[in-house]
Amino acid sequence: MQIQKIKSSEIVRVKSNKVEIKDTQSALDFIMTVSFEANSNQIIIDEAMIAEEFFDLKTGLLGDAFQKFITYNLRLAIIGNFAKYNSQSLNDYILESNKGNSIFFVETEEQAIQKLED
Repeated sequence: MQIQKIKSSEIVRVKSNKVEIKDTQSALDFIMTVSFEANSNQIIIDEAMIAEEFFDLKTGLLGDAFQKFITYNLRLAIIGNFAKYNSQSLNDYILESNKGNSIFFVETEEQAIQKLED
């Protein structure tokens, strides 16, 4: 896992070649690792770092794991192509999430930075 600071703000960009968030416990482990190593509450990751099962809302994984980010006062931007998921409930979740202030689903790193800097 590669962690780097972006711009002058305290945004952390995490890159990894493997799935880092597989379940609620791995989400907690990820939070603790990034928080400890980078000392930041604003994180950007790629969709590929999250297990595919998360994007099936019926599993409950997405809500459970993302609640941990909110509980620990972290802001997360996820870069990916979410149009590939044919789920109205996921699309609604993404729309509502993007209206909030904690979890964002975006297409580019620039959009991620903009959401976290707002």
